[in-house]
Amino acid sequence: MTALSRRALNRALLQRQFLLERTGLPALEVIGHLVAVQAQEPNWPYVGLWTRIRDFTHADLTTLLTQGRVVRSGFLRSTMHLTAADDFRRLRPVLQPVLDRTADSAHFRRNNAGLDTETLLAEGHALLQTGPLPRRDLARHLATLHPGRDSRILAGEIELRTPLIHDPATASWGGWGTRSSVTVTAAATDALHPGTLRDLILRYLAAFGPATVADIQAWCGLTRLDQIMSEMGADLRHYAGPDGRRLLDLPDAPLPDPDTPAPVRLLPAYDNALLGHADRSRIIAEADRKQVAPGQARVLPTLVVDGYVRGTWSFTAGEVRLTLFRPLSATEQHAVDHEINQLLPFLSHR
Repeated sequence: MTALSRRALNRALLQRQFLLERTGLPALEVIGHLVAVQAQEPNWPYVGLWTRIRDFTHADLTTLLTQGRVVRSGFLRSTMHLTAADDFRRLRPVLQPVLDRTADSAHFRRNNAGLDTETLLAEGHALLQTGPLPRRDLARHLATLHPGRDSRILAGEIELRTPLIHDPATASWGGWGTRSSVTVTAAATDALHPGTLRDLILRYLAAFGPATVADIQAWCGLTRLDQIMSEMGADLRHYAGPDGRRLLDLPDAPLPDPDTPAPVRLLPAYDNALLGHADRSRIIAEADRKQVAPGQARVLPTLVVDGYVRGTWSFTAGEVRLTLFRPLSATEQHAVDHEINQLLPFLSHR
């Protein structure tokens, strides 16, 4: 097996994530290539696409959301993502066990003890069948059906176990942070097809590979993928990683020269380029991870210099403020300042 250095993996990831060079592809194709774009807070996907697509505008994504061609819902790792609507219909059933596992956690069990899950889902279906419903109204109706329980947690359980999409108004560009009011709509999904999991894995490798089985599981939240990866192994290319572990990849996927220059990039909060592997050393040093993910499910926006995370950033009072992990050279600082100046008008859009 060919051995790949950490830097080789870094450049492969950057290229497949459109972070070595911005692409001219339309936003829908980029979202499809990435499989899903993290959308814990609605503004950040816009930043993630801006940093990957030449001449990207807010309207490019907002129009897709308004038209229903891109949707926001619980998806990978039970967290909010934007996906192409067609992908949501096909792939959500494959990922449903992940969301069900979250709904089975102690947080929900404490609240639903003695309540039959099928009954709760039937109640949710009845409330949602007439059309879009604000989350607060869903919780209010559930409160009348189940006095003494936290109806917001019951509503959250329904949203995990049922394919619901968010209204474009709360999924689109607007105020920073989470939105106080979200309206959800029941969405149709396809029947689970045996080949869909295989397709999901192949698409992951196209956007994140080469990778280990553990990387794939960390990205999607599914477990016990060793068997299907073993079955797929003959059709995949095998490498050895810098730690000796076996890496899998598409047979024709490109591997750029490890010495390819990597431009400065400002990644949004929760970006999957950081979260898409169990071993994230291909883009961030282990010592820096706690500074990027300081707890309570937060993942801060990051500054990437020469392909690796060198700090975090925030947008406050019309300014981008950096928190550097290590000093920048004069040349690096000039490149960072240029990227910030390019991004500022986009961030300031109202």
